Amino acid sequence: MKRWAVVGAAVLAAAMILWLASRKPAPPEVPFARVGQETLVSVLTTNGKTEPAEWAPARAARAGRIQRVLVDRGARVMEGTLLAELDESDARTAVSAAEARVAAAQADLRALERGGRQADIAQLEGAIAKLQLELESARRDAAALERLAGKGAASRSELDQARDRAAQLESELKAQRERRAALVAETDLEAARARLREAEAALQDAQRGLAQCKIRSPRAGVVFDLPVRDGDWVDAGALVARVGETGKLKVTIYVDEPELGRVRIGLPVQITWDAAPGKTWQAVVEKMPTQITPLGTRMVGEVWAMCENPALDLPPGANVNVRIRSQVVANAVTVPKAALRRQGEELGAFVLSGQRIEWRRVEIGAASEVKAEVRSGLRPGDAVALPADRPLAAGMEVRPVFPENRP
Repeated sequence: MKRWAVVGAAVLAAAMILWLASRKPAPPEVPFARVGQETLVSVLTTNGKTEPAEWAPARAARAGRIQRVLVDRGARVMEGTLLAELDESDARTAVSAAEARVAAAQADLRALERGGRQADIAQLEGAIAKLQLELESARRDAAALERLAGKGAASRSELDQARDRAAQLESELKAQRERRAALVAETDLEAARARLREAEAALQDAQRGLAQCKIRSPRAGVVFDLPVRDGDWVDAGALVARVGETGKLKVTIYVDEPELGRVRIGLPVQITWDAAPGKTWQAVVEKMPTQITPLGTRMVGEVWAMCENPALDLPPGANVNVRIRSQVVANAVTVPKAALRRQGEELGAFVLSGQRIEWRRVEIGAASEVKAEVRSGLRPGDAVALPADRPLAAGMEVRPVFPENRP
């Protein structure tokens, strides 16, 4: 009896093993969604950066060290407002040296216009006066000797010597008078005037250099960019500040090259800023890009949109989120983007057929952030597989689950 009980248990165990071996595993649970029909708003999502629609740069006109920055970022200024000052020590030294050269040139010109330098005039006029006295004496001596020679009281040689002496003095006097007359020639005056003009031009340059140490606002507006601080060294032409009106902003939108075909002038744009959650700003595309440029690992076109900012709560230089509404399709057949897959070169989706799935090639059109328009391959009401925990393949038996039906 005991032996038959053991045999029965063994048979029962073998039957159980055979039943378990022949039992098929339960099909995997796969989430599905229905293909719908609705109005689809195609939205291109990307990023951008803001700057005033109208602005002007304030640049350093000369190289130097920033002595003082006189405004803060965000300050409202008028045209000509002093923004910053460069160290003026070298410029003031240059002005003083130029002023001294002008004063010296003016003094030289005045002396020449009076007939020459006083020392030269005095020396020549003294020599002329002395020669005149000596000539008068020599003439008297020659006249006296001439009378004596007529009476036989003086020799002919003595008379000739006296006459020669008078003639020599006349020649020296004439030469000194010519030197006095030629002391200031017209060419000397022209040269002096030229030196004065040159010195005055150098002074004007030095004064301009001094004035350039003061960096002023090129226009009225808000100082929205101020990249310098006290003590910074700047080269000639370096940007010191940017000033503009912030009530209207230009938004530079970075659109990836493949997406540029979806953008055109006049499309509405919605802008958000992470630092101001819940706020949105409206804009309109106004300019398309003229070239493609690298932006990190992306190749983008820079699209411009103009944004009204009456409350001044969106600052220039902000990195913003951009949504461009590129198309509105009424009665569009729509499928969740998550259901679209690629197999080789084909784009498609796994569609529920009974308890199995089949592959359907799909052609899509416009797209929103989460849905795409289906132009062919699917019909409203079709159930399409969403991403699952395991790989899917055509013909696989599944247990469909519709998330909207879950409690």
